[in-house]
Amino acid sequence: MNTGTPDALYRSDVPGFACRSGKVRDVYDLGETLVVVATDRISAFDWIMPTPIPQKGRILTEMTVFWLKWLNVPDHRISTDPADMPEAFRTPALLGRSMLVKKTKVFPIECVVRGYLMGSAWQDYQRLGSVCGVALPKGLKLCERLPEPIFTPTTKAETGHDENISFAKMQSVVGPDVAETLRQRSMEVYRRAAEYSLSRGVILADTKMEYGILPDGGIILIDEVLTPDSSRFWPGEDYEPGKAQPSFDKQYLRDWLDSTGWNKNSPPPALPPEVVARTGEKYREALAKLFG
Repeated sequence: MNTGTPDALYRSDVPGFACRSGKVRDVYDLGETLVVVATDRISAFDWIMPTPIPQKGRILTEMTVFWLKWLNVPDHRISTDPADMPEAFRTPALLGRSMLVKKTKVFPIECVVRGYLMGSAWQDYQRLGSVCGVALPKGLKLCERLPEPIFTPTTKAETGHDENISFAKMQSVVGPDVAETLRQRSMEVYRRAAEYSLSRGVILADTKMEYGILPDGGIILIDEVLTPDSSRFWPGEDYEPGKAQPSFDKQYLRDWLDSTGWNKNSPPPALPPEVVARTGEKYREALAKLFG
């Protein structure tokens, strides 16, 4: 089904395979593997917008594939070649937005790493002086670079809002050894990606990752990685702490939604053409800035 514009995929429809739809991705069960389709849906404030952003899913897929190849860490990729997928997935609408991946048991935790003080972390800091139990120095400004990146896990809610939790709480959910493994891997991914991004004139303010466990016990990185949907990217030349930053992500959409008076507790408004176009530009700009 397409909604909004002819060149946007709002929801995929591949008959013959069980499908679970998330906020952005449609996940098809092939038995021992999965096919993940990145649609052009976009979410904000835990709501899926009724209007898609054309080609967004292809941008997310291209970025994720680049990062996974560059990072060279254990991950869920098998192939993005349609020839490796069942024939039903070899359609123009799904080209460039589908990935054949390993099936895992997903840990119910979002692994968030923050290098800068923004979003819910800023709100927690103002209220508590800490984020997810991590004490921070006094007097930090909005969007200020932290002395060191911090690991701030959240719950992975099926519905409603994810919630910030302490590392101790995460340990109680997934076990101490797994929690430490996820923390160390996430911090290393952030460190390397932040260095790369800065070399391209882009600040990686924060990012979230997900992991799953294979039947043999191996823990791998899954889902999207280091995209504008899962990360905050800021232009380095414009960076100035103490104020909100221009960004290459969906912050523009969030700001527009705030300006409408929408209460965030009812279905969101349709996005006007100019908001759709500008949001798409942000995603394309992120792709161009980071990868040329």
